[in-house]
Amino acid sequence: MKITVDVDCTPEEARRFMGLPDLSVVHDVYIEKMKKMIEEGITPDAVDQMMRNWMPMGEAGMNMWRSMFDQIGRTGSGGK
Repeated sequence: MKITVDVDCTPEEARRFMGLPDLSVVHDVYIEKMKKMIEEGITPDAVDQMMRNWMPMGEAGMNMWRSMFDQIGRTGSGGK
């Protein structure tokens, strides 16, 4: 037996239904920081530091993603 259920709701309604917190205030703060960085001039070091802070598990997470992309790159180029 196969049962299919379609739910028609907005992302906000889904968030509330699942009991997830409203992070729109945090999102707004990050957007303002990003705007300020862009206006003041962003450097590669700033981008690198920002990505390290945002990545799960910090440096270990960054290395995990780098390794995964390296493996995908090798697989996509014929395993070379």
